Amino acid sequence: MTQRIAGPEIERLIQLLAKVPGLGPRSARRAALHLIKKKEQLLQPLSAAMAEAVDKVRVCSVCGNVDTADPCTVCSDPRRDTATLIVVEDVSDLWALERAGAMNARFHVLGGTLSPLDGIGPDDLNIAGLVSRVAAGGVAEIILAVNATVEGQTTAHYITDQLGGLGVKVTRLAHGVPVGGELDYLDEGTLAAALKARTVF
Repeated sequence: MTQRIAGPEIERLIQLLAKVPGLGPRSARRAALHLIKKKEQLLQPLSAAMAEAVDKVRVCSVCGNVDTADPCTVCSDPRRDTATLIVVEDVSDLWALERAGAMNARFHVLGGTLSPLDGIGPDDLNIAGLVSRVAAGGVAEIILAVNATVEGQTTAHYITDQLGGLGVKVTRLAHGVPVGGELDYLDEGTLAAALKARTVF
């Protein structure tokens, strides 16, 4: 049996930090200790910021993004291309594409991927909301920016079927050699996808 080395408040902080993706029990202990040592500079402001987030952060009723406004900042931006809708699995994917700054389009967050083994079906995702947005008109292209996994591709095929007959162009992200990548270090699946998706030079 492991002996308790700190009070219950500190143990609870460690347990909660350990639930954050990327932090295991050891990393959580280190993070908790660092926060406690820097109580005034880090722990108190972090606590206040988290309390404010609990009160103010909400899910956008249009696209599924998280923000302090509904509709979110992305949906309410009049400079965005309203004819293009980028479909992503999660908010983290939306944020990654925004950081890239490659397109000034609008988004739609599915909230995951289809996974029958995990009991996740179409009704568990925001697919009906996507179909409604497209059916309302004004969308010319749907870009499926889902992960290149079995679940991601299954979800992409299902969405394509659901959008059939709505007169919208459906495209997906290119797969293949990453910028700065060396062929010798790539797996066979990536190389095969890159050869199939080759473009004119």
